[in-house]
Amino acid sequence: VQLEESGGGLVESGGSLRLSCEATSSTDVIDQMGWYRQAPGKQRELVAFITTGIGMANYEDSVKGRFAISLNNAKDAVYLQMNSLKPEDTAVYFCYAREWAPQIKDYWGQGTQVTVST
Repeated sequence: VQLEESGGGLVESGGSLRLSCEATSSTDVIDQMGWYRQAPGKQRELVAFITTGIGMANYEDSVKGRFAISLNNAKDAVYLQMNSLKPEDTAVYFCYAREWAPQIKDYWGQGTQVTVST
């Protein structure tokens, strides 16, 4: 599975961005897709994920009500709509895809920079 991200950039506080991540090759093995982020000097943290089966979504507390994760109909692309962005959302955002069986295996995108100015 290869993942290609797009949609990062610079935005003012309160603005919006939409991140996209397209998976190619062997996408039928994917059970879950989502986004992590890593700010300078901080550990990578899970932002949101969604299951490809029933579309169950989960969010990190600080983004609830502001971010929305979704899949395309083919379930081989994931999107992260980010609204009401704050400077603390500034980070490199990484897309991932996960297989659950026969063992958990993660695939990663290259990362896309999101910068929110004050």
